[in-house]
Amino acid sequence: MKLCEIYSRPGPVFSFEFFPPKTAKGDEGLSDEIAVLKTLHPAFCSVTYGAAGSTRAKTVELVDRIHRECGLEVMCHLTVVGQSKDEIRSVLKRLMELGIDNIIALGGDPPQGVVDWEPHPDGFHHSIELVREAVACRWFSIAVAGFPEVHPRAESRDFDLRYLKAKVDAGADVVITQLFFDNEDYYRYVDDVRKLGVSVPIVPGILPVLSVPQARRFTVLCGSRIPPRLEQVLSRVEDDDEGAVRLGIDYATEQCEGLLRFGVPGIHFYCLNKSRSVKAIFANLGL
Repeated sequence: MKLCEIYSRPGPVFSFEFFPPKTAKGDEGLSDEIAVLKTLHPAFCSVTYGAAGSTRAKTVELVDRIHRECGLEVMCHLTVVGQSKDEIRSVLKRLMELGIDNIIALGGDPPQGVVDWEPHPDGFHHSIELVREAVACRWFSIAVAGFPEVHPRAESRDFDLRYLKAKVDAGADVVITQLFFDNEDYYRYVDDVRKLGVSVPIVPGILPVLSVPQARRFTVLCGSRIPPRLEQVLSRVEDDDEGAVRLGIDYATEQCEGLLRFGVPGIHFYCLNKSRSVKAIFANLGL
């Protein structure tokens, strides 16, 4: 089922994001976690692509396996970084052959440690070009990323908002946001985007904290911030991963309660291949 159909149904849509494990043991563990999360009846799940397309083959393989063996709808991440146009077209063709209806078109991150990144000489430069390429296939329903706290490489907030509108105008059906820890950032973002005439669903992305160092690392990478209220409680579990998980469940539950009251079209959970926190959040929300 296509994203545009999924989000046209009544009620909030819940979805989960996974990443391709690096080892056979990780693959086995992810299968167990997906089996647990499947009991929560997600509308779809997504699979990340890795910096510079580094997990391209594994991503497509995992997307296919989840779709066939788990019977779940899947959204495949696809980025423009580090790949030629022909390589991207081959991935799109393979996804169509596998019957995958949905992608999220992303700019992507350069390899870790690369400062002076240059686009592939025969590649796309921006995610909007990938949106147009996918639209031309006349097959996919397309999501794009939104940044409530502004993309870290954007010229300005206004530029970032207008670029999002351009991606939607190019054919994107859904916006899924980067993680954020202050709902007010999301509410403001939705208001600003709607003023520009964007009417597609804007789905909040929620990260349940699993450890304090990890949360700090992610916010730096994403250009997000840790609000003072969260920082205060995180400092109490700096070296206590179990305490951080419990804190993450409670904080994300509170975020989700507020978002659902606001009337969000759904929530996309960055579950980091773990089921415990999301399962507990669902129980807290009475879902």
